[in-house]
Amino acid sequence: MRRSRWAVALLGVVASVGLITAGCGGQPRPVVVPTQGPTSSLAALPRPQHVVVVIMENQNLAQVVGNPDAPYLNQLISDGALFTQDSAITHPSQPNYLALFSGDTQGVTGDSCPHSFTTPNLAGQLLDAHLGFALYAEDLPTAGDPVCSRAEYARKHNPVPDFINLPGRLAQPFTAFGSDYAALPQVSFVIPNLCHDMHDCPIAGGDAWLRTALDGYRRWAATHQSLLVVTWDEAEDNSAANRVPLLVTGQMVRPGRYAESVDHYTVLRTIEDMFGLGHIGNAIQRTPIRDSWLAG
Repeated sequence: MRRSRWAVALLGVVASVGLITAGCGGQPRPVVVPTQGPTSSLAALPRPQHVVVVIMENQNLAQVVGNPDAPYLNQLISDGALFTQDSAITHPSQPNYLALFSGDTQGVTGDSCPHSFTTPNLAGQLLDAHLGFALYAEDLPTAGDPVCSRAEYARKHNPVPDFINLPGRLAQPFTAFGSDYAALPQVSFVIPNLCHDMHDCPIAGGDAWLRTALDGYRRWAATHQSLLVVTWDEAEDNSAANRVPLLVTGQMVRPGRYAESVDHYTVLRTIEDMFGLGHIGNAIQRTPIRDSWLAG
């Protein structure tokens, strides 16, 4: 009797249990985050030299696409792939960053700080595979600083210090991003400060910051088998659809607009498969993005 695809998939899943300690007086509770070994789906995906994921804040798809206050973002849309049915996972900000980074919201429902997790995450996957990861946060005072907030920096947007199974040095000030793009790790997250991410300041300011801070990398990526991914943590309208823009540019990207349903877990799954990693949490059940890549 033939097994269902779901039953076969379950055979490859191994549960990893970590202890999550909630902030603001919450009690520790065990959380099970499943893991799965690599699958054959990676064969359909390119293997980038570098991937840089930029996470902006609190804008709906309609607030960005065609907005004259966002000329740089709309240039990226014209040059790359725009996913028009991309959804954030929840509200407010923090659990969305955790979802993208670890395949799970880790039981977090607010923006409290600090938290301590020992569950699987993308950075740990990459390190275990002898690959590199770094998170570059604007206004982070020093590398690995666990401070909850300082000036326009907010730890709720930086998941690295929440995971005590990671070396703190993986979180770097954005000044360490530099201009030697070949020296970047295989995967980088870039976290603008609360003004430049469009949370506290207008869209035009965030758009201008992206051009200044990352256009050099974008142009380099276009000839060096690398990717620039720009997404948003959540939609501003607090809707159930939680529709946010997802933009991808780079040498192997097929420009166009794509209407399949994707979310933060899909982005995580796609990165995992590109680098031949296993899968964690809710990324296990997602299908990687396959249709926006150029052959070869």
